[in-house]
Amino acid sequence: MNILHVYRTYFPSTYGGGEQTIRQIALATARLGANNRIAHSGRIEKFESHAFAEGTTYAYPQNFELASNTISLQMLKAFPQLAAWADVIHYHFPWPFGDLLQLSGASGKPYVVTYHSDIVRQRTLQYLYRPLMNRFLSTAKVIVATSPNYLASSPILGRYRNATRVIPIAVDEDCYPTPNPARVGQWRSHLGEGFFLFVGVLRYYKGLHILLDAVPGLDVPIVIVGAGPIEKELKARARSMGLKRIHFLGFQTDEDKVALLELAKAVVFPSCLRSEAFGISLLEGAMRSKPLISCEIGTGTSFVNVDGVTGIVTPPNDAYALREAMLRLHNDSGLAHQYGRAARQRYDTLFRHEQMGERYMQAYQDALRT
Repeated sequence: MNILHVYRTYFPSTYGGGEQTIRQIALATARLGANNRIAHSGRIEKFESHAFAEGTTYAYPQNFELASNTISLQMLKAFPQLAAWADVIHYHFPWPFGDLLQLSGASGKPYVVTYHSDIVRQRTLQYLYRPLMNRFLSTAKVIVATSPNYLASSPILGRYRNATRVIPIAVDEDCYPTPNPARVGQWRSHLGEGFFLFVGVLRYYKGLHILLDAVPGLDVPIVIVGAGPIEKELKARARSMGLKRIHFLGFQTDEDKVALLELAKAVVFPSCLRSEAFGISLLEGAMRSKPLISCEIGTGTSFVNVDGVTGIVTPPNDAYALREAMLRLHNDSGLAHQYGRAARQRYDTLFRHEQMGERYMQAYQDALRT
């Protein structure tokens, strides 16, 4: 079965949760017989193609960007040929240009949509986009929500409930390296251990400004792994606040991430807006038996992290509650271990890679039949 994934970006142009999700879906379905191609735009000068284990990428130069919506005229021109190869097209929403690609270059081709997130920030432009979005979603054969929480709380998905099913995101443990003792030792000598770890792209909705506000009075190191558009702003804020025990490490490889997870007390994930639909980093922490701290924003973060079971869920934008959650785990190692074991057990039960692959293959088969 030929599957064409379509999204605004992918590896190696960018690194983030959306890209990782597509990679994990493609890897899981490739093992079950899917032949995957991944078409995307990127900040590149000319067309590029890369062969990965999950499939072949087709990267087209973006011409411009409007409110995070990238436009690639070369991709628009090439799309009919890309679509002709596919048995099923798999769009990753939201990307309004992807809706346009379907309507202009793949008429009649069955397609599946993974609904990663509502459009949260661009509310004014959303009114202009709504007719195109409604037409795109209403003709999808299958719409996938990544958690029951997001399906229940999204006003958009509520309109398409009959076409929507839940397939939780999963990560394959075999994709991650085993912690290298030498690398772990290097990080231990630099940072110590028992710190609280954030991993992710540094974006406005990640709630990292709240994390910084929670640090004063907390005699525990905070380690932030990742780069992104607000990195300079966050570093300047930390300097102005005189924060000494917060470490910005920038982008790190998977080998370094697993080493840091090995040393961390817990994963802290303070995302405060619905743009954070799931939280791959929470799943990676659960995979490594780490207790989790997140915020209740009505999305998949509270599907991965269940308050009082796998960790602590705090109100969003509440620095005091976030500080208290970190202090609680810092001061009670028994509780932290209990939550960490439960997080791993939940990962084993709900977020296995094989389950995700089987469910997506079923979605593709259903799309072909209807």
